[in-house]
Amino acid sequence: MRTKVGVRPYVIESMTQVSSHFESTPTSAAVCAGLSSVKRGSLIKNEPATATRPMRLAIVRQQYRADGGAERFTSSLIAALGENRYDVTVLARRWQELDGVAAIRCNPPRMGRLSRDWGFALSVDRQLREHHFDLVQSNERVPGCDVYRAGDGVHRQWLVYRRRVQSWPARVFSALSPYHAYLQWVERRVFEHPRLRAVICNSQMVRQEILKYFRVDPAKLHVIYNAVDCQRFGPHLKQHRAAVRSEFGVPSSATLFVFVGSGFERKGLRYAIEGLTGVAGAHLLVVGGDKQTPHYVRLAQKLGVAQRTHFAGVRSDVGPCYGAADALLLPTLYDPMPNVALEAMATGLPSIVSTACGAAELIVETENCAAKNIPHAPREEDHHAERDGYYGECGLVCDALDHAALVRAMQTLTDRQVAERLGCAARLRVELLTPGAMVAQLTALYRKLLT
Repeated sequence: MRTKVGVRPYVIESMTQVSSHFESTPTSAAVCAGLSSVKRGSLIKNEPATATRPMRLAIVRQQYRADGGAERFTSSLIAALGENRYDVTVLARRWQELDGVAAIRCNPPRMGRLSRDWGFALSVDRQLREHHFDLVQSNERVPGCDVYRAGDGVHRQWLVYRRRVQSWPARVFSALSPYHAYLQWVERRVFEHPRLRAVICNSQMVRQEILKYFRVDPAKLHVIYNAVDCQRFGPHLKQHRAAVRSEFGVPSSATLFVFVGSGFERKGLRYAIEGLTGVAGAHLLVVGGDKQTPHYVRLAQKLGVAQRTHFAGVRSDVGPCYGAADALLLPTLYDPMPNVALEAMATGLPSIVSTACGAAELIVETENCAAKNIPHAPREEDHHAERDGYYGECGLVCDALDHAALVRAMQTLTDRQVAERLGCAARLRVELLTPGAMVAQLTALYRKLLT
């Protein structure tokens, strides 16, 4: 393939900067060798996008799962871009079929999560050398893209939060893990890559974390909140209240908290179940899947709240579950911007989220959460200290590990009048976060990058 002069190649660089313990393991050594052997590819860009030719946009996302918030965001984004005359191609291991959207399968063999991510990155690189796009936006950690959407936040920050709850053997294991070493290396390569032109942050929290850990021009960081479909998620879902409560045996008069998401450890299900022990008569509905579900069932039994903790599993339509609930409970250890918080707010539910959740900045409406003393990065040595919860316009915010503060927040929302008032404010808060507004922000960014 001939390469035009001045055209930027899309490549993955060699891993010469990775730590010695990472390179010393057999699997990781193979990774380093594989990445080092990748030749610089080229991506021929034909005539620029015009009024007669739509912009060719590649979106990289490893996979789609029905209960994944990031995947739902990507699929809704693709549908919206297609309606706005964008020629969208998805590069993924697997993807649901969407009308008018081409898909390129990048599904090399894998053995474990390290080879999964590394192999996918190499496969994407090969495909980008063979196809022509005006812009490449990656929603995965793939170095050399034009636009990177930091939807998963900063892995280094997640490891800091995770250490707060790990035993010392688990901390040692994480520190020596080739997978975590790879993610930290590739994450730095993404943010500090000379070809990177823009980073889409889904919260101010994530933007600050990127500036904290990486050498990146602040002008490249753009905060664009996720969109929520306020027609699909709205107060009308309360029509399902009686049916869903009947399905799980929840009394009509009981306060029902809903917990939605997969990856129960990171989402903080343990703290939600523990919090339930301090709120007499309240129930918890857990919507989502995790291979450790039996562990959490046993935890509820051990704490004596099994009769008030209901596991609904993965649901293709979570709307009725929101409609049955009185509040969202999401004491996550770390979450850049959970879509479930936006969906619950659109339904008219108040939310309880943690200080390590990007949605906190929507619940407490200030220019930044520091204005109301909301700590986004609690110090590790302070994790036993008691913290007060923070009362916002749309819900409450507290440290996920502060059991007393979490219980107080839950008790506050057992007052129906308080919950309804906060829920109404929550609905108004997200009504402006429409898919159209998000696409307008994205297309403005794309046009700026192409001029």
